Amino acid sequence: MPRQYVSGMDGFRLKRRDALGFLGGTLMVSLMGCFRRPSASAELSGTVAQTPTGTAAPACTVRPQQTEGPYFVDEGLNRADIRADSATGAVKPGVPLKLQFRVSQVGENACVPLAGAIVDVWHCDATGAYSDVSDRQANTLGQTFLRGAQVTNADGTAEFTTIYPGWYPGRTVHIHFKIRGSTAASQGYEFTSQLYFDDALSDRVYAQAPYSDRGQRTTRNSNDGIFRSGGEQLVLPATQDGEGYAGRFEIGLELV
Repeated sequence: MPRQYVSGMDGFRLKRRDALGFLGGTLMVSLMGCFRRPSASAELSGTVAQTPTGTAAPACTVRPQQTEGPYFVDEGLNRADIRADSATGAVKPGVPLKLQFRVSQVGENACVPLAGAIVDVWHCDATGAYSDVSDRQANTLGQTFLRGAQVTNADGTAEFTTIYPGWYPGRTVHIHFKIRGSTAASQGYEFTSQLYFDDALSDRVYAQAPYSDRGQRTTRNSNDGIFRSGGEQLVLPATQDGEGYAGRFEIGLELV
């Protein structure tokens, strides 16, 4: 049975472990250009486009795609709070992180919020383990902690409640994400990449339990080979939010 999408927040059903099944023909996500942002930041900067109605569009920045990695599992979990295992309800400990994506579609003359897109998020826990996989780190088959998906609303926004990710040897701190869906012009699109964090922020977080139990991490942004392929454009701007952090990530997809 083909996967079914429901626009908005009413829910959706995804066929497990069939990430590309809905793509009869893939609508490629182009990285050939970008609209630049009005703020002086480490991200691309410049001007903001206007929508056809004349209202201000969200900042729209094309980002580089990066490898999906070996740990994507199409769980079909439509949930905003991804901290718990869906079967047992056990919540993974860690510093709280509120994560917001604001997704736009880049056009010739406008940067328009992309509603109805599915945003998948997955990352490791404070010990460096992913759920629902079996590898040298751990066997977590059947568990679903720190995985979930949301559909972008009319403003192109999808929000998650999670924890600050841990680390494992060979990789810097990161969160995987995938944006996919369909448009009237084509059957489907898919964009896959990773979010990163400022090393100084990770150092502060990792000085706290439960992260501190693992000792000093072995890989930082500067010596992560995947980060060096455009990772500076994928750093999440995170700010203090109560006992944890919050970050909003703006991304524009040029769908052709």
